[in-house]
Amino acid sequence: MNLTICQNTMELGAKASKEGAILIREAIQKQGFANIILATGTSQFETLNQLLAEKDIDWSKVTVFHLDEYLGLPITHPASFRKYLLERFFTHLPQLKSYFLINGEVDPAEECARLGELISKHPIDVAFVGIGENGHLAFNDPPADFETEEPYIVVDLDHACRMQQFGEGWFPNLEAVPQQAISMSIRQIMKSKAIICSVPDSRKALAIKNCIEGPISPDHPASILQSHPDYQLFLDEGSSSLISMH
Repeated sequence: MNLTICQNTMELGAKASKEGAILIREAIQKQGFANIILATGTSQFETLNQLLAEKDIDWSKVTVFHLDEYLGLPITHPASFRKYLLERFFTHLPQLKSYFLINGEVDPAEECARLGELISKHPIDVAFVGIGENGHLAFNDPPADFETEEPYIVVDLDHACRMQQFGEGWFPNLEAVPQQAISMSIRQIMKSKAIICSVPDSRKALAIKNCIEGPISPDHPASILQSHPDYQLFLDEGSSSLISMH
């Protein structure tokens, strides 16, 4: 793990996006294309904004997957991750080679199979991810499934995860937060050649402590990232406040 502690969210986004951009350029230079994963949510605003501003990325050679989407949530809903990426990222990159979004409004088993087949043909060069307040990676809430080889799975969202989504203002009340989602699996995320993890905010501090200083455990799903050979973690003063190396 390569750890970078930044003074604030802006610096975190700038440094994470810069390192991610280097990896994207290297993949394009080496193989003529790059396949990447983008995370969504409040914690990713700055990283995605500043990734868009990076120079000399040939986006016409980049294919994008994303991590998760709520079941049954229309694309018009403010909390839709498809809507998030379309508005915050894809509309700014009309030259993008392709992107594959998770549709939570169709049969979930068929959608998981469709996406699994697609991602098997697009080995991931760089995954941009975050870590939830409950330590989740994508929507793999604790205890996460570390064993399944399925690339995409249907998951139940735990209370802490749903409280986070409500607390961030995506939903009017807790009851409105869906109870299930389609998520990229832990093993599929870990197949990425490189992982850029952006985690700002003091409300993530305990999860960060558990996931980088504790043992690798399904009870702290993002702890699995400790075992990845090319893992860069970007924290700010708040999210790093409880770790011993702060």
